[in-house]
Amino acid sequence: MHQPDTQPRHSIYYDYKVYPAAPKPSANAGQAKVLIVGAGPIGLALALDLARHGVPCVLLESEQQVSLGSRAIVFTRRSMEILQQVGGDKAITAQGLPWRFGNSFFGGHKVFRMEAPYSEDDRFFPMINLQQQYMEEALVDLVAKQPLIDMRWGHKVAAVHARKDGVTLNVDTPEGEYQQDCAWVVACDGARSSIRQFQGLQMEGDSYEGRFVIADIRVDLPLPTERLAFFDPVWNPGNTVLMHREPHGIWRVDYQLPPGETPEEALKPESLKARIDAQLEMVGAKGAKWEMDWSSVYSARAMTLPDYVNGRVVYCGDAAHMLPIFGVRGANTGWQDGQNLAWKLAAVVKGQADGKLLATYSQERVGAAREIVDEAGKSTRFMTPPTPGFRLLRDATLSLAITQTFVRPLLHWRTSRPHEYVNSILNSPEDDNSLFAAGPADGAVMQNVRLGDDRYLMDMPVRSFCLLYFTNDGVVPDSIEQIVQDWRVRGIELKLATVGQGGEVDDPLGRVWSAYGARHAGAAYLVRPDQHVCARWLSVTPHRLDAALRRAMALA
Repeated sequence: MHQPDTQPRHSIYYDYKVYPAAPKPSANAGQAKVLIVGAGPIGLALALDLARHGVPCVLLESEQQVSLGSRAIVFTRRSMEILQQVGGDKAITAQGLPWRFGNSFFGGHKVFRMEAPYSEDDRFFPMINLQQQYMEEALVDLVAKQPLIDMRWGHKVAAVHARKDGVTLNVDTPEGEYQQDCAWVVACDGARSSIRQFQGLQMEGDSYEGRFVIADIRVDLPLPTERLAFFDPVWNPGNTVLMHREPHGIWRVDYQLPPGETPEEALKPESLKARIDAQLEMVGAKGAKWEMDWSSVYSARAMTLPDYVNGRVVYCGDAAHMLPIFGVRGANTGWQDGQNLAWKLAAVVKGQADGKLLATYSQERVGAAREIVDEAGKSTRFMTPPTPGFRLLRDATLSLAITQTFVRPLLHWRTSRPHEYVNSILNSPEDDNSLFAAGPADGAVMQNVRLGDDRYLMDMPVRSFCLLYFTNDGVVPDSIEQIVQDWRVRGIELKLATVGQGGEVDDPLGRVWSAYGARHAGAAYLVRPDQHVCARWLSVTPHRLDAALRRAMALA
């Protein structure tokens, strides 16, 4: 029988709660429409998103507590926009530390200062720091209030039996094993995914040799909330050190290990103390008193499954890909996976679409992962040069950056950003995309715009397709209204949001019109449920709108 640890995990700042193990279901529990394996950040958010689309799910978590250690601590603006749709943003902004600057040092010199873009149209800062436990706890609280989610703590998958029309899981619990039938399984069980191992799937890509220690310490440092990177520091020659401020008086210190040092050696108390003392001295805090909370060792990998849909089993987050943390890509990429998957899987479960739509989840997100693998590979080779030749080029670039300003942008760490599905087969080939002078193009995420004191365009709750229709008087032609009604009769909701003075999106100053490049009344944007644009017109017609919707649902 599976026996999860029921002793609260140790932390000097976070009080772990042990959740009761869910009872073992009865033999006639029935088939789950969707079963999610893994209640980490991605699984929790996906369950909430499916519920938002009206799809019930079972959520299995082998442990009875949230994650051990701070783990993911930097969440991007796009992640906050995604979490806002399921109600998870407020708890993070209430505790998190927002920031937008990063500094890189070499040989005692500041060689680059990153400044992430930020404007009055952005509700969220480019990045916000918060330990993963707090974020997971906030999502767990939301899950507990959602009647469509059956959360089962302490339930571990022991075997996977795939069928043509579904999956049967053997699940182990403190009360013994049971079998659970599912129409669909989504593996959100992380980099060491047991589901992926049961199915014998292999990732493609690179695994880098360089290892890093993560150490979370409580220490009082008079430094701003900015990302700090130190290349070739005196105390760690040839290697790299990163620092981030976290809430509750905690600092994250990441430092690269010399070749050949084992994780066991690196995590010895005397090794941790010597290196952290040396790093604190380097930032002007020699002799500072500090206390260890959590430490671990990781190595950088840039790998992905070639297909995220394997029969009735779908992969999401780190179960689908393993990405270097440089550029805060882990959880932030996983949430984009989940948002892309939720509406498509919901449409398939409801019978509104078939496997062709679900296949586009894999096509779009594997494409995103491969783009990230390419970018992350460049970042990783810069942070941890794999050969003497790479190190020579890296150090030469850093040396030049001390005096030559034109070199400094090369040090940018390629922060995680939302992928644009430019080549998606769901984009309309018959729209006016190329004729727009401004606004988000087909495949891009819709652009946020500030509408008032505390109102933003993307605050509009949308769990369906949305037609942003630009009008001067709030009037929409009957022929467009009829297309909206026709699709609703088919069971596919299409939200019609008028944009203009007095419209549903009240835009008295024309700020949305300007940002979206709307020249005349009748211009329109069709936005998918995951907030990506799939068509836009200078003047929409009923036929073109209907064709674009068929295309976006993979029905054309």
